[in-house]
Amino acid sequence: MPAAGSSRRMGVSEKPKQYLELAGRHVIDWALTPFVSHPGCRGVVVVLSPGDVHWADTEYAVSALVSVAPGGAERAHSVLSGLDSLDGRAQPDDWVLVHDAARPCLSRADLDCLLRALQDDAVGGLLAAPVVDTLKRADAEQSVYETVSRTSLWRAMTPQMFRYELLRNALRSSIGSHVPVTDEAQALELQGYRPKLIAGDADNIKITTSDDLERARRILNARQFV
Repeated sequence: MPAAGSSRRMGVSEKPKQYLELAGRHVIDWALTPFVSHPGCRGVVVVLSPGDVHWADTEYAVSALVSVAPGGAERAHSVLSGLDSLDGRAQPDDWVLVHDAARPCLSRADLDCLLRALQDDAVGGLLAAPVVDTLKRADAEQSVYETVSRTSLWRAMTPQMFRYELLRNALRSSIGSHVPVTDEAQALELQGYRPKLIAGDADNIKITTSDDLERARRILNARQFV
């Protein structure tokens, strides 16, 4: 779980977004719970920025199932650091799942669906949601240049689930080639693989702005009454 981001897009905040309060817990505590509580999870690595002073106050900082690793300059560096920390413990074909620390609304049902759908796959895949909104491409003046077909377009989410050595090598290659990747699936795509898309709940949002935080609060509060 990469958690070394500085939350630049959140605006002014005393804490990175993964440590903000959300429905009585830290955002990262919500993000970790589906994995720490899952019987199939053998361990979790949280990747932290140097000098992180907030992790110690979270629920899982003292969990025997959770370890930490140092973060890097970009997401790919941080995820690779987490994978490298498993060297000697993880086997090449073991499954590893990468989940955003700022994505607190993952349901157990979606996690189980991902695990079932990919359990026999040679490569892996990711949770995603089909794009349902009409898409517009803007010109330099922020006027509509064209309407973009949404056919076959999906919104990538996490967790993303891949074979350990395959993902590790793909990230090493991307970093070594100075090719920026915004998620793990893209690193695999650049190696010629075609990760599977597994339909997930659109409520599995990533907190980027203060509005997202309020939406996540509504989602989590509503689940208490289901």
